[in-house]
Amino acid sequence: MPASLDLFQTGAWVPHTTIPNVHPPGVMAYLAAFWHITGYSIAATRIAMLLMASAGAFFSFLLAIELGKGTPGFPAFGALMFLVLSPLFMAQAMLAQLDMPAMVFSVLALLLFLQDRMRSAALACVALVLAKETGLVLPAVFGAWLLCERRWREALLFTAPLLPLTVWLWALHRATGHWAGNASFEQYNLIYTLHPVRFALALVRRFYYLVIGSGHWVGALAVIYAWRKSRLFRTRSWTIVGVFGIAHILLISIFGGAVLERYLMPLLPLLYIAFAMALAVVPFKWRVAGMASLVVMLVMANFLNPLYPFPWENNLSFAQFVTLDQRAADYVESQYSGTTVAATFPLAGALRRSDFGYVRHAVKVRDIDDYTLSTLRTLQTQPPDVLVVYSTTWDPLHILERGMVRGLLETYYGFQPQASSAEIVSLLQMRSVAKWTAGGQWVEIFESNAFRPRTMDVRNRPSSQFFRAQRREARIFVKDVDLRETSHAQ
Repeated sequence: MPASLDLFQTGAWVPHTTIPNVHPPGVMAYLAAFWHITGYSIAATRIAMLLMASAGAFFSFLLAIELGKGTPGFPAFGALMFLVLSPLFMAQAMLAQLDMPAMVFSVLALLLFLQDRMRSAALACVALVLAKETGLVLPAVFGAWLLCERRWREALLFTAPLLPLTVWLWALHRATGHWAGNASFEQYNLIYTLHPVRFALALVRRFYYLVIGSGHWVGALAVIYAWRKSRLFRTRSWTIVGVFGIAHILLISIFGGAVLERYLMPLLPLLYIAFAMALAVVPFKWRVAGMASLVVMLVMANFLNPLYPFPWENNLSFAQFVTLDQRAADYVESQYSGTTVAATFPLAGALRRSDFGYVRHAVKVRDIDDYTLSTLRTLQTQPPDVLVVYSTTWDPLHILERGMVRGLLETYYGFQPQASSAEIVSLLQMRSVAKWTAGGQWVEIFESNAFRPRTMDVRNRPSSQFFRAQRREARIFVKDVDLRETSHAQ
């Protein structure tokens, strides 16, 4: 979003209000162009991404028809249903991130390639690489496949994506002095993951999400049955799909420090097409039971969190995260206008920039890296007046605290647990003044014991929306806030 706004507001292709990185500006240009038509707003951004996701669903449906030729029934409809109900697709369809556009152009390029429309497929690959640099793996697979088939001229077409990517990297290096945009991004995404243990664990996590999680095990069993009982997947088209899937998993496991499930978005339509086609050839009663159970589990996964840690963006938990941040931002803007507030990403940006929709007027923010004790100790020499903390991890079974798991994470990932409220109070001599919870997530505001709030001018109060919301939620507010500690806020 900061990069898109820089392009929209100042025409800067290399962002200057955030740290630049290697990601090409294709999605940023799409959003900026959309805003030029509609005007900038949160709603316009959501609509732009929903339109992109709708195009991806349509191309996935066409690809399912192409791959499902000769399969009994109408598996393309099943594949489309699985896709649009899946929690990862549902969440990413609403978020301004790179992976949904990468999925859209990957599916389009595959469809055109399998239809032998090579020039159009090469153009789709150019758009793919401009959306996300890791998309380069797909034209590489196409080019290598055509070379094996001795189609030399057509193979050359798939070198076209290298040109715009090279131009972008040159411009980025010229502006920043780094080919990846900044040294820390290069270290984390190109070097950090090369450790064999981290690489192996990344592969395990990819395998689990694709084959087991969110009810995928039902489709995986159907694929195993179809593989043994038919030649459904032993075609040229599915071989190309399989090679691309393996290559993509290896690429994002080797390069990319954060092991996020949304990096698998380009494979999601292919996975559900395989599930639908496999279910079409199993016996009827198992087909009905399999499709029904997979649909139910996909729908449930949108609303029910797994029992292990996962990113909020994997399902509709991100909506609760946004709601809690809105409540905290309202409170901070109302009570601490003119005060410097310590916070970490992404809440720090939400407080700093009014165009993100959380505050009406920018709040002074002191950025911190995280909420671990080692980071918070750096604040002791100059303690902040206000600190906003949110839950960074979902871990209902306390898996991360168990000996073997914690030891593994500390050894290979430098893991440190988030500081507890009691530790923050003791370490920084602060008191908790407000806390909100929703769906197992929480956000809490701490105030220095030495802080003396200024008298608030109610005539110029920044946000009456906060007080209206608190009257509606008085029961929750009274439960979570120690009113004796916040008499000044009344």
